[in-house]
Amino acid sequence: MEELIGKVQKLIKPSKGTWGIVLEDLNTGEKWEHNEQELFYAASVIKVPIMTAVFQAVERQQLSLTDLVRLEKDEYVGGSGVLQHLTPGTSLPLLDIMLLMIIQSDNTATNLLIDLVGVENIQQTMKEAGMEYSTFYNKLMLSEPNPHGANRIAAKDVGNLLSKMAQGQLVSEQASKQMIDMMKKQQVRDCLPEKLPSPYSNFNNGMPAWELANKTGWIPGTRHDVGIFFVGNRKLVATVLSEKEDDVLSKRILSQIGYEIYQYLCKEV
Repeated sequence: MEELIGKVQKLIKPSKGTWGIVLEDLNTGEKWEHNEQELFYAASVIKVPIMTAVFQAVERQQLSLTDLVRLEKDEYVGGSGVLQHLTPGTSLPLLDIMLLMIIQSDNTATNLLIDLVGVENIQQTMKEAGMEYSTFYNKLMLSEPNPHGANRIAAKDVGNLLSKMAQGQLVSEQASKQMIDMMKKQQVRDCLPEKLPSPYSNFNNGMPAWELANKTGWIPGTRHDVGIFFVGNRKLVATVLSEKEDDVLSKRILSQIGYEIYQYLCKEV
């Protein structure tokens, strides 16, 4: 893993921004951390612990994935997602609401789920998952932030969460599998996986097939991508957070890091 670490260090060294990175090879047990306790504005990466809290509520039989969630006009918010454009009064299953939150980063879906499970339950789920530095207080796209603070994440915390998920230890083995399957359907693919060969093609020049269960997060000056790489029988958890960097450059660095991770895992298949 030393070669991969060296390449990632070389990629971020010229950057004027701040990077928080955790890479964990789940096959060898090797882990590398960089600014792992540094707090970053969470952006849409916060949707992963929110999803976890929903599955926790389902596990405790407080909610069901088939429960219908009704969309009301006053609950619509802007930014990413399609729910804000649907007809008020439309009802969708809880599972579909959660799917839209993850694969399209739907902000209206996110706020609906926050209301369903409650801020305190999300905070408790994060604590139980070992997210000791990160904070959650706010629904998304609100004009007045919570006076208690902002939604912030540390690479170490997100890495712990994803590692438990990858090993079937987050909420339950079945819930972990469902969360991974959901994140594999991600439609935002312009960061870590951007330079990887098409997963839908049979013509990858002999390179191994791959899957990535990931979640991005972005606001101007802040760009993250976190996920679990699957290449052959190899699994690697990657948490890459950045802030105070040009958006074009941060995306370029993230995509190159994803490519280097893939190359590393290919050599170990």
